Amino acid sequence: MGEVVYQRSIPVRYDVDVLVMGGGPAGCAAAWAAAKKGKKVLLVELGGCLGGMGTAALVPLFLGFSDGQHFLSGDFARDVLDRMYAHGKNVYTSEEDKMTGSGWVIHAESLKIAYEEILQEAGVELLYMTRMADVVAENGTVEAVILAGKSGVYAAKAKVYIDGTGDGDLAVWAGAEFDKGDETGGLMGGTLCSLWTGIDWSKRLPGDNRKIDQAYQDGVLDSADYHLPGMFHLSDLIGIGNIGHTFGLDGTDDVSLSRSQLRGRQLIRQYTDYYRKYLEGFENLELIASGSLMGVRETRIIRGVAKLTLDDFLNRQSFPDEIGRFSYQVDIHASNVSREKYELYFTEFNRYKYQPGESYGIPFGIIKPQGLHNVLVAGRCVSTDRHMQSSIRVMPGCMMTGQAAGFAAAWCVENGGDTLDIPAEPVREELKKIKATVKPSEIRLVVDAMTGQDAVNAAQSF
Repeated sequence: MGEVVYQRSIPVRYDVDVLVMGGGPAGCAAAWAAAKKGKKVLLVELGGCLGGMGTAALVPLFLGFSDGQHFLSGDFARDVLDRMYAHGKNVYTSEEDKMTGSGWVIHAESLKIAYEEILQEAGVELLYMTRMADVVAENGTVEAVILAGKSGVYAAKAKVYIDGTGDGDLAVWAGAEFDKGDETGGLMGGTLCSLWTGIDWSKRLPGDNRKIDQAYQDGVLDSADYHLPGMFHLSDLIGIGNIGHTFGLDGTDDVSLSRSQLRGRQLIRQYTDYYRKYLEGFENLELIASGSLMGVRETRIIRGVAKLTLDDFLNRQSFPDEIGRFSYQVDIHASNVSREKYELYFTEFNRYKYQPGESYGIPFGIIKPQGLHNVLVAGRCVSTDRHMQSSIRVMPGCMMTGQAAGFAAAWCVENGGDTLDIPAEPVREELKKIKATVKPSEIRLVVDAMTGQDAVNAAQSF
């Protein structure tokens, strides 16, 4: 279709210490941490609120703040949860969950307010409705990002850039290498999450997927997607739906995202009939809203100077430079609608999980992209294999890599030099101050003797 050569001079509108691209949980934690150290921080967000998947996408649940015995994530996460609880209601599933930080259903509007309060109090400048249009970089050093908003196109400069886009857009546009998908390029299906009313929770029976075959045979559903996380209880009549997979989604492709949004709304119509006709307690179900963002689980994984792998999960690995400990299980959703893919998901979800008190360490190097000298990454695109991406991608994991990236960026601003050369220890010291769990052996169960098949056999028994 040809091409257009486009060239113009644009103003530099911002010149800051740290620029964070993306206002999801990783970007929010990173901006907060850098600002906490007195740095001038600009956070740029494409949408009109903070929180990303937990707010604009209506993802129902926080998973992974706790190992079942300890709150792992530190003060930023605890502040978010406490403020969300203060602004909303029924977001804890129990008082025990309130203490450990597990089992959290998300009240999206309360979460938006919590993030904004925390970041504004920290002095972070928020820029909404603004897209990153380009990255100006040379030899692995970013000189500026090009932003586009209602007021036009302009540049922003920083000493350190943090990629909180989830997809690694800034890092990749600056030249970072990445991996993507399984051995065939398949990616986890997305979900257009949703908010519902008219639910009689007293009549609800477990297993929202129990009538999938019948509904498919009856023509109510056009595919038999057995993986149905289902409806999560928010209040007396209201639920949040993690319902239906949009397979074939590539969250880094605008055409694919557009098709997925359309498919997501089509699925919502089908599942409205499914819930009303087949599941007790949902006879009067009504849709309130669907997410303004697609729930994307997987795109690019940036290649970092370190890499988390499934062996690290199996061995409850500790690292001398670890920036946190995490405990969520392997959670690779299927890449297509086949029964075989669902059974593989179900097997791995139940095979690779921990007992209470167990966790794995997060090495500092996974937030440092290879070959980039003033860029850090945080969130679901940090350097892992695919199994570990499916664990650390959830919102508490994103917060943990985000706060480490923010403290690391602040140290780099103060001391100069290359982000690849930032030492772990000053970052770890800052994380200890906010009560993040970073001591390698503090709560680890001893499984060092397990190697190879022994570790796999142990994981199968969990």
